[in-house]
Amino acid sequence: MRLAHRIGGVLLTAAVAAAALTATAANADARPGAQAPHVDTRVSGTTLPPIPNTVGEGPASSGFWSGYAYGQLNPNAAPKGANDFHCKPKDGRNPVVLVHGTYENAYDNWAAFSPVLKKAGYCVFAPNYGRTDLLDKGGVAIVMPGVQGVASIRRSSEQLGAYIDRVRKATGSDKVDIIAHSQGGLVARHWIKFGGGADRTDPAKNKVGKLIMFGTPNHGTTLDGLAAFGRAIDDLGLPVMEFYSWLYGAGPIDQAVGSPAVKAVNAGRMTYPGIEYTSVATEYDEVVTPFDSAFIRGGGVQNIVLQHGCEADTSDHLSMVYSSRAMSIALRALDPKTYPKLVCAPNVWAFSF
Repeated sequence: MRLAHRIGGVLLTAAVAAAALTATAANADARPGAQAPHVDTRVSGTTLPPIPNTVGEGPASSGFWSGYAYGQLNPNAAPKGANDFHCKPKDGRNPVVLVHGTYENAYDNWAAFSPVLKKAGYCVFAPNYGRTDLLDKGGVAIVMPGVQGVASIRRSSEQLGAYIDRVRKATGSDKVDIIAHSQGGLVARHWIKFGGGADRTDPAKNKVGKLIMFGTPNHGTTLDGLAAFGRAIDDLGLPVMEFYSWLYGAGPIDQAVGSPAVKAVNAGRMTYPGIEYTSVATEYDEVVTPFDSAFIRGGGVQNIVLQHGCEADTSDHLSMVYSSRAMSIALRALDPKTYPKLVCAPNVWAFSF
């Protein structure tokens, strides 16, 4: 427990610092419009290698920090129930791909979610994406073995797209459903928009059916003004954001207010026909502020506040993926006929073990 506390403090500090630089000032709606330019936000001209297989399964976990500690000691572990490439979807369901957030990994982000989805009968896949090195703007946190999600959003989206194609081929499914946390939602949206996840001419050929996001900074985070302050300094001609990209990683800085990558994701059309969008926010989010900046305003998007109808759930940005209510929201979004009711149970802010 003492180890978990120490590691937890390190990650929380890093996550909050990186989140100060996150997201976008874009305010586009879901109306059809001209496609944004395909901005190349890669540090180098190289693509990331294919996502490697996970090795073994970790146990189900009831809290983020204990899951984080296990994930650092076992950085290649899959969450329980995930990454069986022999799994065949039942009852017409799509396989579910879980996309972790910045500095997180497949296990610590989804150690509670994955077993629930597997028990519900889904084929579950949880990749470790977006890992690079210090010389490729991976940031200082990359020295920790279980840290993922630090490469640029474009490179991560390319890597994710190739993995999704692998899942589709293995399962025989035309489409996948995606559940994403934090940066994972932006990576998924980038792939949908620029990587072929959405078919602009024929929605029936989309590669994704549903995108369910938890704590994704779709409209940007101010982090109580710190992110906006950093961008303002940059706009004055002092390139602090370039420095921060070396310090925190290209992925976190690609989420910064006014960054080319996030502007491209939000320019013109934000959502696509044939894809069902759900965005979930928590009032206690200390990373995405204001919390409702996670919402996409437009037709075809269901925006949900975690606490509406359940004040007992005080989940913050990290612990929300260990919330039983969040899991019930995901299940309802995947299959509202089978899972129409939402759970309400306490889930703690920050001290999630």
